[in-house]
Amino acid sequence: MVIWAAAATVACIAFILIIILFVRQMNEICRRLAFIRTHKTNMRLNLEVPFKSMGSFVDEMNAILEETAEERMKIEREGRGLKDSLTGISHDIRTPLTSLSGYFQLLTETEDEEERARYSSIIKARIGSLEAMLEELFTYTKLQNSDYKIEMSHINFTQCAIDTLLAFYGQFSERGIRPAVDIEETPAYIYGNEEAVRRILQNIVKNALVHGADEVSLSLHGDGDNVVFRCSNRCDAPEEIDIEGVFTKFYKADSARKDTSTGLGLTIASELAGRMGGRMQAELEGDVFSILLQFKRQ
Repeated sequence: MVIWAAAATVACIAFILIIILFVRQMNEICRRLAFIRTHKTNMRLNLEVPFKSMGSFVDEMNAILEETAEERMKIEREGRGLKDSLTGISHDIRTPLTSLSGYFQLLTETEDEEERARYSSIIKARIGSLEAMLEELFTYTKLQNSDYKIEMSHINFTQCAIDTLLAFYGQFSERGIRPAVDIEETPAYIYGNEEAVRRILQNIVKNALVHGADEVSLSLHGDGDNVVFRCSNRCDAPEEIDIEGVFTKFYKADSARKDTSTGLGLTIASELAGRMGGRMQAELEGDVFSILLQFKRQ
């Protein structure tokens, strides 16, 4: 009986010590978590008791803290980027507005018909730029709504591509660019929304026209079960291009911000393509930048 009583006493003492260690460890975990939450530090939890179950708990908590810290840093980066982008967009919108005000004043002050016609033409162009920028912002906002639906049907992707290139013929001519065009003769049909597909193609070609140098090539060919539209252009400063970020919102490669653009063109194109089961990717080989748009052939 004495032996059993001694064993029971030892067991009780051991059990009490284990409980004390567990309570102490949990109190330490709570203290550290409160400190991490308050100060948003990179501190992690330490294991101070030799128990496997507690070690697993601490490891899982540290993994959650790591993910939370990464997500917080991502949000902070995006917040800074959004702030910079909004500042840039405000500048882009303010510039044509200031220009409009100036030209409108000149229009009201001159009696020369040629001058009035020239000022009117400039004012119309500035208004067009503002409308395009606001339309991009509106479209991007719509695409952020998960309930936004795109009506789909079988469409002639080849005809959409040809019509888009013809629509940009005048702008290419003004820039002195003769794009190399290679489109397969057999029409390629896809399942999508014609208006959305045309919008994607317009944004891709506009990007090449605005940011490209004097060499642009456009092609459309089948690739197995898919059809691929490729738009390539030579760029003067390939080192400024973040190939991983070209489809992110408000991205602009040119630090000079030489065009009145929101930086949402390729983002909208990529979002629209994804909604229709398509895929976009960017490539950079030397000083040649390419955008590839791929859909499944129907």
